[in-house]
Amino acid sequence: MDKASPPGVCLVIGAGDGLGGAIARAFARAGLTVCVTRRARHLDQLEALCAEIRAEGGVAHGFGVDARSEEEAAALFDRIEREIGPIAVTVFNIGANVRFGIRETTTRVFTKVWEMACFAGFLAGREAARVMAPRGAGTILFTGATGSLRGGAGFAAFAAAKHGLRAIAQSMARELGPEGIHVAHIVCDGAIDGTFLRSRVEDVAPLLAEDSVLKPEDAAQAFVWLHQQPRSSWTHELDLRPWQERF
Repeated sequence: MDKASPPGVCLVIGAGDGLGGAIARAFARAGLTVCVTRRARHLDQLEALCAEIRAEGGVAHGFGVDARSEEEAAALFDRIEREIGPIAVTVFNIGANVRFGIRETTTRVFTKVWEMACFAGFLAGREAARVMAPRGAGTILFTGATGSLRGGAGFAAFAAAKHGLRAIAQSMARELGPEGIHVAHIVCDGAIDGTFLRSRVEDVAPLLAEDSVLKPEDAAQAFVWLHQQPRSSWTHELDLRPWQERF
């Protein structure tokens, strides 16, 4: 990234209570104007995140958007570019982590998970490329998961969608890298502390004490770091795991 250039806007699609919110806060602290999205029914939580960022001296705007809608995705990018500023970073962070046995996975479940975790990522990446390419600069980051690399029992729909998202990121990196647009896929290969995990684990404290779950704030720094790296024609495939699982 050119240190002399203005920071611009960071758009986080899927800014929930865990990693997405941490990513937004991290980019705001790095000096970027932050735009965050969730479904319209979550606007109260989204505004709370924006208020937190503003209280720290950052600039934040919230948008209620269905990321699976081509019309809403295109309108979001156009509005930000027109009313707020040039988008320097787009982070696609929609999870869609659900568990269904293969015999219980209906067509509706499979399609909905694919729409959320893969198709919406395609739309975000395409619209980001559309506004960044004329400037010859920008960063597009996709949040991956264990399912991006390997399927697990009960996760056929999720793994299929995440495999697809990874392929989109790889293809975009090879196509857009020579045009000055940096594309990276970040594999969060482990549980992340947050509302989702705490709703399923009775006591997270021991896991945090032994450093066996990812901390959103630490993981978010990797996203900022990737944006700050020199441009290249190849993608970074960054693997974030609790440190014990690396050895």
